[in-house]
Amino acid sequence: MKIPPHTAVMAMAVLLAATACKKGQQPTAATQEHSISTFYAQTEKKQQTEKPAYELPAPLTDRNEQILKRKGYTVSYNSTTRCANWVAWHLTRNHTYGQNQRGKEVFHEDESVAQPRATDWDYYNSRYDRGHMCPAGDNKWDAQAMNESFLFTNICPQNHGLNKYEWNDVEMLCRDWSRKYGAIDIVCGPVYDSRKEMKTIGKNKVRVPDAFFKVVMCRTGEPKAIAFVYDNIGKKQPMNQHVYTVDQVEKLTGMDFFPQLPDDVENRIEAKASLTDW
Repeated sequence: MKIPPHTAVMAMAVLLAATACKKGQQPTAATQEHSISTFYAQTEKKQQTEKPAYELPAPLTDRNEQILKRKGYTVSYNSTTRCANWVAWHLTRNHTYGQNQRGKEVFHEDESVAQPRATDWDYYNSRYDRGHMCPAGDNKWDAQAMNESFLFTNICPQNHGLNKYEWNDVEMLCRDWSRKYGAIDIVCGPVYDSRKEMKTIGKNKVRVPDAFFKVVMCRTGEPKAIAFVYDNIGKKQPMNQHVYTVDQVEKLTGMDFFPQLPDDVENRIEAKASLTDW
């Protein structure tokens, strides 16, 4: 079921439409998109200094879900896989800078979820990295945000080569985009292929993803979106061969990532993906 559009954004759209009607003009899709950009531009400065406001994917009804709100991101946690279903955050330009470095942090259990849950011992000798979903590099702006990025509910078993190269490349690209556009919205998480044999690590049976997705949306100017899907392997995976549309990732994962967008905007930006547009 579609979640109603964000009240503030729609109120802005209605106001612009009413103004246009007073002038004898008919409101257009372009007018509505402009209202969205205007609203987020006006609130961006406030978002950079306060807890970021961002929409979340639609609630999941076909799998376990526990929503965990952190200072820098939100997690949909799955107690069956011991991993996130998704992790979402609003990355601003200011959030890519800061004095809080990851060198002092250690990975730690998330005591807000029931046992059995992922621990450091599950990853010991597993041959998998402790792969961040919301990266530490996006949380240097705040000590608490940095610390919470090392909770195991924000971590998935990730192939070392993928973690070190392709996944890291996309993380750095997203930081570049947030600096270029002022802010972007990101959702990422694991992909499990039901056709493959399930693999787990550790005594707590943390499920190993078959792939990972990352969905990115920019509201600055004309809204646009792009997505990536990488297999959880060490083989080289060129970025331009792993660009997906949001629609494709929604079909792959069974999730609805941006349900609060006006339907016409959502349908348009989720059907197209091109690196050259960014």
